[in-house]
Amino acid sequence: MPGAIQSLSRAAAILRLLAGGERRLGLSEVATGLGLAKGTAHGILRTLQQEGFVEQDPDSGKYQLGAELLRLGQSYLDVHELRARALVWADDLARAAGETVYLGVLHQRGVLVVHHVFRPDDSRQVLEVGSMQPLHATALGKVLLAYDPVARGELGDGPWEAFTPRTVTEPAALDAQCALVRERGWADAVEETWEGVASVAALIQDRRRNPVGAVCVSGAVETVCEGGAVRPSLVASVRTAARAISRDLGAHRF
Repeated sequence: MPGAIQSLSRAAAILRLLAGGERRLGLSEVATGLGLAKGTAHGILRTLQQEGFVEQDPDSGKYQLGAELLRLGQSYLDVHELRARALVWADDLARAAGETVYLGVLHQRGVLVVHHVFRPDDSRQVLEVGSMQPLHATALGKVLLAYDPVARGELGDGPWEAFTPRTVTEPAALDAQCALVRERGWADAVEETWEGVASVAALIQDRRRNPVGAVCVSGAVETVCEGGAVRPSLVASVRTAARAISRDLGAHRF
């Protein structure tokens, strides 16, 4: 059997060292702790930083684990399992709401639709499983941005693309919306990606209360909204579905 690749073994050792402490570590501490030359440790740290696995504090110059590890750590929850757990609840939600239902997960700089339940009428519709939705302009995306720091990091600093005159493109405005999402527990997007379309979404969590996806109802503004705001009954239905899916994934506290 081939031997271990030394550089990968050292990188893994650095990650374990950073994971084992309660504080940031400087270059000298990392090198001394693992018996490495400073130049070797610095080269590995720099590579890990470029890949997002390590972050460096700009003031102290010390290192800590990066957000990319959080994303990878959450990948133990297979997307197919998430979809399987959500099937019944998504179908029930579509019937109750009379609208389209999407299940989405973070994927790079957008939201990947992993399940799509058609609006329960006879209109012609196109299956959108596998399509991408923007983080900053959809209810699904705003929920993920509000609760998942990896999502916010993926989005970048802005300004972002304006799909309609109502699209939020500036960081300050979007951060304020995310704070509101956390306060009330749901997100909406009214004509921010597509004119005439509104949506409302809520967060799905796993047994560790990590954000693993979101579920949303989407439809015409005149049916989703009432008096310029999303109908409270739809908000309640979406939040109930999100809680039910989360419970099936092992989450018990909300």
